[in-house]
Amino acid sequence: MRLRPRGLWLAAMAAAVTLVHPAASLARPAPPAQVAPVGPDFLWGVAASGFQSEGHAPDSNWSRYVAAGKTDDPYNDAIDFFTRYQSDIQLAKQLGVRVYRIGIEWARVQPQPGVWDENGFRFYDNVIGAIKAAGMRPMLTLDHWVYPGWEVDRGGWDNPAIIEDWLANARKVVDRYAASDPLWVTFNEPTFYGLNELRHGGIRATSVLGMQDKLAQAHNAIYDHIHRVQPGAMVTSNVAYLPGGEDLVNKPFIDKIAARLDYIGIDYYYGLSPDTVTSVTNLAELWKNPLQPEGIYYALQHYSRQFPGKPLYIVENGMPTENGKPRADGYTRGDDLRDTIYWIQRAKADGMNVIGYNYWSLTDNYEWGSYTPRFGLYTVDVLTDPTLTRRPTDAVPAYTDITHDGGVRPDYRPTRAPKDCSLIDGIGTCIDPVTVPR
Repeated sequence: MRLRPRGLWLAAMAAAVTLVHPAASLARPAPPAQVAPVGPDFLWGVAASGFQSEGHAPDSNWSRYVAAGKTDDPYNDAIDFFTRYQSDIQLAKQLGVRVYRIGIEWARVQPQPGVWDENGFRFYDNVIGAIKAAGMRPMLTLDHWVYPGWEVDRGGWDNPAIIEDWLANARKVVDRYAASDPLWVTFNEPTFYGLNELRHGGIRATSVLGMQDKLAQAHNAIYDHIHRVQPGAMVTSNVAYLPGGEDLVNKPFIDKIAARLDYIGIDYYYGLSPDTVTSVTNLAELWKNPLQPEGIYYALQHYSRQFPGKPLYIVENGMPTENGKPRADGYTRGDDLRDTIYWIQRAKADGMNVIGYNYWSLTDNYEWGSYTPRFGLYTVDVLTDPTLTRRPTDAVPAYTDITHDGGVRPDYRPTRAPKDCSLIDGIGTCIDPVTVPR
């Protein structure tokens, strides 16, 4: 998950007014009276990252951002996945999911240049072993915005040599874990990775585009290595879908790696429509940003048109609340989840090759500087509960039913009606909106 800079939202608003997808005029299929289940091969999953969840953090760019006072809350030990991973994995198993996404923290496994820590690797050996023993497939992220402190000292992503440094570690990780047949994510949300580095002073303003070039080079190189070591591997770099401005923001990077994507990983959270364009710039209070579940249909449609037939996977999706309190609009996590899955089923029924969905996140975590935004299926009061007890939200039984039934029930109707005018995939989605049966 990420924070979204204000300028990008303003750019999205401008793009939504000016961009019309060439396929927007195609007639949309009539809404079905019943929605079909997604089928037994669909990959239901949960997602987490390393730094945000593990605790016991080694020296890294992010531990230094915290130490420098650039975050709202102290890090402490996050939700301490480092010592509680076995019980968290069991919580995921009880949900009935088939995929568990984690990050392999570069800073943990390579504490010094040229030196890899066997204890760091052994932790991930145990985590991946527990995931597989629970009947789930690991999804491994090679870089979720965190790199070692020694790499900070070399200039971070401003350092031209970071590509080879990054690849040296990534090859070690791939060689060690390819036999577990994971799904791979190279870089989490590469565009927002660069913008968050800029926000915290990790790179200069003039280096943002150069960082994107470096990420693309590293992705393409490790993609080839993964396929040498793990024939038939599935590799992506997930994008943070930006409603109204996806092509403006993410397409330049996607174009650089398009030939080396086995599936399109999409993170979708917030919506955009004429009545919400002034309320999507709130970075401090993510729970106030507008939710639009049908937008996930438009996001999938966007990439199904760009990459016809290519597998599509929702790598992240979820709903933020403020410290676990009910939302002001009364929308519950369970209702948001069911509404969202309804639209994924609709997308699949309309011919989009959707193969999987991960809920972000299994538990609350350190949301890049703050414990106030809560996304977890299980909530954790890090700052007030020293036991770090995982408490289920109403979305736990909702997701358990969904994974068991292959989706929402056939006659389900979303609790939140789709917008008559949406700008999520440009003005085209306002011209031809999705509807539900009367």
